[in-house]
Amino acid sequence: MLRRHFLQGTAALLGFTGSARMATAAEGTFEVTRTEAEWKSMLNSQEYRVMREEGTERAFTSPLNDEKRAGMFHCKGCDLALYASEHKYDSGTGWPSFWQAQANAIETKPDRSLFGTRTECHCRRCGSHMGHIFDDGPQPTGKRHCINGVSLSFRAA
Repeated sequence: MLRRHFLQGTAALLGFTGSARMATAAEGTFEVTRTEAEWKSMLNSQEYRVMREEGTERAFTSPLNDEKRAGMFHCKGCDLALYASEHKYDSGTGWPSFWQAQANAIETKPDRSLFGTRTECHCRRCGSHMGHIFDDGPQPTGKRHCINGVSLSFRAA
C-alpha cells in the first residue's frame, strides 16, 4: 500500500512540475516581445517547444554541435549575438557547448524542474530559452554553457 501511494505521489509531483514550466520563457519584460501567435508563426514546433516552453532537443541532433568555422552564434528568436565560435568546445555531451557568452547577452535563473536546481540561461533580449550552465567546463571560466542548437543560428565570419 505504501509503495502505491509513493508512486502516485511521485507521478503527481512530476506532472505538476512539468505543467508549471509551460511558457515561462515568455514571462518577464524583454526588449523584443511577440505574441504567442507571432512566435508560433516564426518558429517550427521543436524550436517553439525549446525556446518558449523551455524544452530540450535530443542530444547529437543539432548540426551546430559539429560547427567548427569561425563566426558567431545568434539567438534564433531575436538575432542577438550570444556566443563567439572561439569560445565553443566539444564537451562530448551532444549539445553545442561554450565556456563563455558574449557580454550582456545571456541572463540566468534557477531551474528547479528536476530533482535539484540547475542554472537555466536565456537570451536577455527576447527571453528565449537557450539551455543550462554547469560548473564542469574548461578554464578560464570553468563553466559549460550547454545550449540547444535549435535556439541558435550561425553566421560564419
